[in-house]
Amino acid sequence: MSQRYSGGFLTASYNGLKVPDAPTIGTATNAGATSISVTFTAPSNVGGGAVTGYTVISSPGGITGTGASSPITVSGLTTGTAYTFTVTATNAYGTSASSAASNSATPAIIQGQQLYEATSGTSSTFTWVAPAGVTSVSVVAVGGGGAGNSSGGSGGGGGLGYKNNYTVIPGNSYTVQAGGWGDPSAGNGKNSFFVSTSVACGFGGLAQGAGGSFAGDGGGSGGNGGAVVASSGAGAGGYAGAGGNFNSGQGGGIAGAGGGGGSGGVTVNNFRVGAGGGGVGMLGQGANGTAGVWGGTVASGGGGGSGGGAGTNADTFVQTAGVGGAYGGGGGSCDGTNGGRGAVGAVRIIWPGTTRAFPSTNTGDL
Repeated sequence: MSQRYSGGFLTASYNGLKVPDAPTIGTATNAGATSISVTFTAPSNVGGGAVTGYTVISSPGGITGTGASSPITVSGLTTGTAYTFTVTATNAYGTSASSAASNSATPAIIQGQQLYEATSGTSSTFTWVAPAGVTSVSVVAVGGGGAGNSSGGSGGGGGLGYKNNYTVIPGNSYTVQAGGWGDPSAGNGKNSFFVSTSVACGFGGLAQGAGGSFAGDGGGSGGNGGAVVASSGAGAGGYAGAGGNFNSGQGGGIAGAGGGGGSGGVTVNNFRVGAGGGGVGMLGQGANGTAGVWGGTVASGGGGGSGGGAGTNADTFVQTAGVGGAYGGGGGSCDGTNGGRGAVGAVRIIWPGTTRAFPSTNTGDL
């Protein structure tokens, strides 16, 4: 039968000498908009039998989380409210006293970002794991730029595509591919995407041809390269418009649109070369990339749009064509020797997707 003590009734199985000691409280940390993760150390004295579980209790609210070991996440909390937590241990003989209270912690929406980029002409494949508490992301992908060469023309710019508020599951893995550059031997830039080419993708620019297109909620195509000797490399696509198209003949390139990169300048002075196209930045829409210009024996690279990298210059004296600027700029062409290679592509993931969205809202690094 039950026994009475000053705190209430005890079950027949309860034995205060055999319950565990209280766990030692650790640290409470934010785990999402309505969750806190609490760490603790198991008691060294478990009483008359092994601990079968732990219970973490919030103050205020008395909201609980249970588990077999540390840490334990308490969910169902109110965003913006400060809480402390205690933890108890239970075995077959009963439940321990409560630990000391934890530090104060406040549930809040977790914000973060991750940039992935290729480093060569070969695409790089990555696995992104959704952090605890993250249930949506926004993503932008820029394809690799196409190459210029010695026999035809310049490379197209990589396309840019973005996707907002895409649902993810905390702890799940997602495929990311960052497209490699096109070089004079391999030619085309490679595709960059998140999950698949139909979710968010910037397609690679072609050698001596069209800029890459895009998939997602919005974006812009890369500028078109040209099958004309000494044409300028095209610019990467923008967040709301196309990169600058190639130009040929002595003179300047063409500016980008919608935050896209501009194309490089062109020279036709003893030796015909074209400068590299400008790339595009990954932090949301900014200013359009400027057109490259020509002066004397040097043609300047196209400016990077939205804070991206400028294409490199072309120089008739040393007979070098320009290289595309990061990310996604197309390479310039060259008369007689190798043309310039394109630039690598990249993918950037930001969260939460519910409040951070491309092209320009809260997309900067935190």
